Amino acid sequence: MKKLLLALFSLLLLLAGCSNNNMGNEKRKEKLDVYTTVYPLRYFTEQIGGDFVNVKSIYPPGADEHTYEPSQKDMMNLADADLFFYIGLGLEGFADKAKTVLKNDHVQMIAIGEEINLEPTIEDEHAGEDHEHAGHNHGDIDPHIWIDPIYAKEMAKKILDSLSEQIPEQRELFEKNYATLAIQFDEIDTQFKELAENAARKKFIIAHAAYGYWENRYNLKQIPISGISSSQEPSQKKLKNIVDTVKSEQIPYILYEQNINSRLADVIRQETGTEALRIHNLAVLTEDELNKKETYFTLMKNNIKVLEKALQ
Repeated sequence: MKKLLLALFSLLLLLAGCSNNNMGNEKRKEKLDVYTTVYPLRYFTEQIGGDFVNVKSIYPPGADEHTYEPSQKDMMNLADADLFFYIGLGLEGFADKAKTVLKNDHVQMIAIGEEINLEPTIEDEHAGEDHEHAGHNHGDIDPHIWIDPIYAKEMAKKILDSLSEQIPEQRELFEKNYATLAIQFDEIDTQFKELAENAARKKFIIAHAAYGYWENRYNLKQIPISGISSSQEPSQKKLKNIVDTVKSEQIPYILYEQNINSRLADVIRQETGTEALRIHNLAVLTEDELNKKETYFTLMKNNIKVLEKALQ
């Protein structure tokens, strides 16, 4: 009799443990813990997932998306997350290492950019440019896909699908939230088309080559000082060509970015007498922008205003 009672008691404990585990899983699935890299991934996830996601970026405010290395604490937080959205395409230098380190952990890592069918950025014979500079050669894949509002809409769709796989009973809500975003992406696309149609000039000087997709879709041609990565500095020949182009075409502005201190852009500006304008690559927000509740769409609309001035 004692053995029977002991066996029943052990069975009850086992069932209770299973029940608690199931309740824990259900509770976890009610609100997903999601980590991201660049700001657009965070923003799109927040907007689509709503109250069913807790989203954090692994990047601190103002970080350089190309060179940032996560801390040990960052990696521990990633291991406990449900999802980790990153761009891939070589943008996040730590991603391959993280995949190896976290392969046996709970987190599901999804390279959103690698799930989108991208057209290569155009390799033109820009006036005053050569083809030797780093980060803009044939075969390079520009990872700054969120700069293009149509690709951004595809990114959001991939996030919608991933969240729906985790919480399928909320797919209808996620789809409704995505539809709201989609309308705004299309509005930004329309504004870019109007900008391109009315612009007096099509070329702009920029600190680094993050804007090639504007060239593909809107024929707005970047002349980058650095390569696709901000750490890829140009040759002396390339710098001279940029200076010659600015002078010969009387380009009045150089565009700086919110998270990149470009010493070379300063040199060119002083050499050519151009003025500085700030454009936003949207990879990360500054502390001030976070406090002001800036969003992907407010920043993109401001970029359009900056381009209107730069291309007048």
